[in-house]
Amino acid sequence: MPRARLTTAITSLALVWAAPALAQDMQVTTEDGIALTVQTVADGLTHPWAVEVLPDGALLVTEREGAMRIVRDGALSEPIGGLPEIATRGQGGLLDVALAPDYADTREVYFTFSEPGPGGAGTALARGVLTGADTNAPALDNVETIFSMNVKSSGGRHFGSRTGFWPDGTVYVTTGDRGERPRAQDMDDHAGAVIRVNRDGSVPADNPFVGQDGVAPELWSKGHRNIQGADIDPETGLLWTVEHGARGGDEINRPEAGLNYGWPEISYGRHYSGMRIGQGTEAPGYEQPIHYWDPSIAPSGLAVYDGEMFPEWQGDLFVGALAGQLLSRLTRDGDANITGEEQLFEGALGRIRDVDVAPDGALLLAIDADPGRIVRVAREPAS
Repeated sequence: MPRARLTTAITSLALVWAAPALAQDMQVTTEDGIALTVQTVADGLTHPWAVEVLPDGALLVTEREGAMRIVRDGALSEPIGGLPEIATRGQGGLLDVALAPDYADTREVYFTFSEPGPGGAGTALARGVLTGADTNAPALDNVETIFSMNVKSSGGRHFGSRTGFWPDGTVYVTTGDRGERPRAQDMDDHAGAVIRVNRDGSVPADNPFVGQDGVAPELWSKGHRNIQGADIDPETGLLWTVEHGARGGDEINRPEAGLNYGWPEISYGRHYSGMRIGQGTEAPGYEQPIHYWDPSIAPSGLAVYDGEMFPEWQGDLFVGALAGQLLSRLTRDGDANITGEEQLFEGALGRIRDVDVAPDGALLLAIDADPGRIVRVAREPAS
């Protein structure tokens, strides 16, 4: 399941999940002959940023403007109470959401947001206990911020941010460079990074930079521009990410502990002025992307497919695109080789902000607009 959010303790509850029976939006046939149906399952949202399926089949959705809602049978709840103060400007606001691996017992929900503070705002991670999910007054209780970017700044760009759980129960958070390129190479700065913390926000003892002077101990990897998609491969337990380039150079990476992915020293894109970025496309000490796009598609949510509805897609990567207004399906040969790409729905649905795999194997897409919506992509039933 996307971002490794659910464990087998609640996976069995997926058997009861079913999409609301709403009108069909469109039909599409893929290049390998699979007939797809697309349905809107929730609309009237304001710039939806992330979608997550609750065990009873309802959807938990974040809106960038600062509201979190539950969608049940197509109806939107009132905004969930208890959220912290959120800096909603530019690309900032309420961002990703993930259920704790033991959500069935704890009801813990983790979410990322742009947090105001001295100097401006920065990416933060908070957790709370969801109550009243099946009532008219859902709320998050006992909310606490467990990670906060250590340098706040005034710009409204490049907050990231996705969150989820590694198989060992630690939490990842992705950040952007906040539009200030050198910060992605400053090892004492949380910007432009994959962050790894424990569920209470403490630093895992085996993080790669623990104990090194002048290095933030929460860092897992550095040199990222603006990671807006991330997921754990259920077969390998490894993290995959997708990040925005500048003019070209959007990247798929598989971040490993202690490695540097080059921004802004290397890139396959160029500055918006047309000038070369840094040292070019490669340099010693910096990792190469597994895949890149040029021209840019402006990627956002990412999911490693793991479901029964489309067995022929097992292990494929699905990436939503904003500027490209498409869903990219990337095929793999083995663990880390991208072998092909199919681009679906180009221009037909709008800006695809998030991709999630529903318990029945259908895809759920968050369409970033005002009003925005959640759509379900499923296999057309055989006639």
